[in-house]
Amino acid sequence: MQAAFRTPGKEYKTVIRNDLRNVAIIAHVDHGKTTLVDGLLKQGGIYRENQETVTCVMDSGALERERGITILAKNTAVHYKGVKINIVDTPGHADFGGEVERVLKMVNGVILLVDAAEGPMPQTRFVLQKALALNHRVIVCINKIDKPDARLGEVEDEILELLLDLGANDEQIDSPMLYCSGRDGTASTSPDVPGKDLTPLFETILNYIPAPEGDENGPLQLLVSSIDYNDYVGRIGIGRIERGSIRVNQDVCICNYHTPNEAPRKTKIVTVMQIDGLARKPVDSAMMGDIVCFSGAGNISIGDTITAPECPEPLEFVKVSEPTLEMTFSVNDSPLAGKEGKFVTSRQLRDRLYRELLKDVSLRVSDGETTDEFRVAGRGEMHLSILIETMRREGYELVCSNPRVLYKEIDGKKCEPMERVTLDVPNEYVGAVVEKLGQRKGDLVEMVPLGSGNRMRLEYVIPTRCLFGYRSEFMNATHGEGVMNSLFDGYQPYRGEVVMRFTGSLIASEAGETTRYGLYKTQERGQLFVGPQTQVYEGMIVGENPKNDDIAINPCQEKHLTAIRSSGADEKLILTPAKILSLEEAIEFIKDDELIEVTPKSIRLRKKILDHDLRMKDLMRRRRALQQQS
Repeated sequence: MQAAFRTPGKEYKTVIRNDLRNVAIIAHVDHGKTTLVDGLLKQGGIYRENQETVTCVMDSGALERERGITILAKNTAVHYKGVKINIVDTPGHADFGGEVERVLKMVNGVILLVDAAEGPMPQTRFVLQKALALNHRVIVCINKIDKPDARLGEVEDEILELLLDLGANDEQIDSPMLYCSGRDGTASTSPDVPGKDLTPLFETILNYIPAPEGDENGPLQLLVSSIDYNDYVGRIGIGRIERGSIRVNQDVCICNYHTPNEAPRKTKIVTVMQIDGLARKPVDSAMMGDIVCFSGAGNISIGDTITAPECPEPLEFVKVSEPTLEMTFSVNDSPLAGKEGKFVTSRQLRDRLYRELLKDVSLRVSDGETTDEFRVAGRGEMHLSILIETMRREGYELVCSNPRVLYKEIDGKKCEPMERVTLDVPNEYVGAVVEKLGQRKGDLVEMVPLGSGNRMRLEYVIPTRCLFGYRSEFMNATHGEGVMNSLFDGYQPYRGEVVMRFTGSLIASEAGETTRYGLYKTQERGQLFVGPQTQVYEGMIVGENPKNDDIAINPCQEKHLTAIRSSGADEKLILTPAKILSLEEAIEFIKDDELIEVTPKSIRLRKKILDHDLRMKDLMRRRRALQQQS
């Protein structure tokens, strides 16, 4: 099918590729995107009949499998009735929204997944808003319809209200709605008719998602939406061909829409690959509409456009939302530095951070106050903690500060980032949650019963900084039964100082190896973070003081042997189990004057500068206690 259209000074012929569809799956976290992709792959003929398969096959990273979330957007492809369907699996957590924003430029439509019990959640609104802004067609899939607390009718109305609220056009409001069970691999066009397989979803994709169209004979134009890396070929660009075709050994130019004054850079395409199932297959060429992976352009970045040398016309890239949090990364300078890591210098740390910018468009890195410090800004605590965890597993040692929000001045007023927080809480714990969020300057927006009425859904608008350290409090307050999700909600005037941590730290006053006797003598001071035979140094935080001040303790104290047998000589030294902090818990715990030391084997907390008066204060406190006893 061909039709002619004109642009100023040029004439093209549009070709519609009915043998191809490009679609992304978007949803809130844990609403079943990756599980649905598993079903599409199985029924799309990717596997042999006797081939062993795994669940959530698209979550290929170790961190993704450990945490049960998708962190990076990934491409796959299936075939149905002679049509190739390119599928992009996207993250659902709000901190990785930048992954969703950039890959939406590669597709012509989206499959919106909504949990049949939870309904539309904060990230559902965010990703749907981005898809509607690009005028993408939407297929709505209500997933997990086999859950006992599914509420299909209410969720349908909530989805329609969301579409109207986001300003969807008439075609998008009339989007087809399917009822799926990703775990069982079924879909149906009616909630009353059980599905047998995913055929209704395949048919809807073919009939509703528009086929790519463009000029297949025009000069090449390819927008790079993702970057990968291979030790053999170097940097690999991934994107959709908007116009023309690409082939091996082709001379091309690299240009960028946002840097019009920069001269196009010439390079040559070395390899071209297309995605088929879970593999990348080398091809000699690809044409308009195809999503391809290519190598040869060593200095390419996300947002660049690959063009023909005779027609360097860059494409506009989506504007990615700005970061809201910042942490300081610096070289590890503790007494235990360099003993556990492979990469410990500032040069290695700098190279690794700036290399991360090539594939993470929502990250910002800048030099700090000294040559050993770097300011790293991201979307949220999880966004930055995943980066830190990835680096420590690669062998890096570094020191991190506590997260700080990025303020803005709007109309002469100091403004701070706000979060819209949605909490699903059992009725008996609502009072505790409301009290804590009120102390943290949260504004209650909505409170509605959920499902059968045993749970309540609360919606708050709260400063981002006031959520630091609250997630663990929330889980404790709801006895692990609460569900909490948050999404950036813009900037509002600064709400003043808020005290969010009412406890102090237990600080080691001596360096050495902790002893059972030393820990036993100090555990009454508070919750310990270290166990016996752990290397500590002066200034290292080894526990939490329930009172709001820091105390110096000596966990390395040894029991001195004497010739006189005392009444307590043979008593058992029973230790309370130490609380070993994870990286996220450490980030939530530390204050402005404390740091996290991260190595491949350890996570330690320490003071920025050890207060040497702490030891004298502790001695005076002990002396007063002895005087009172006497």
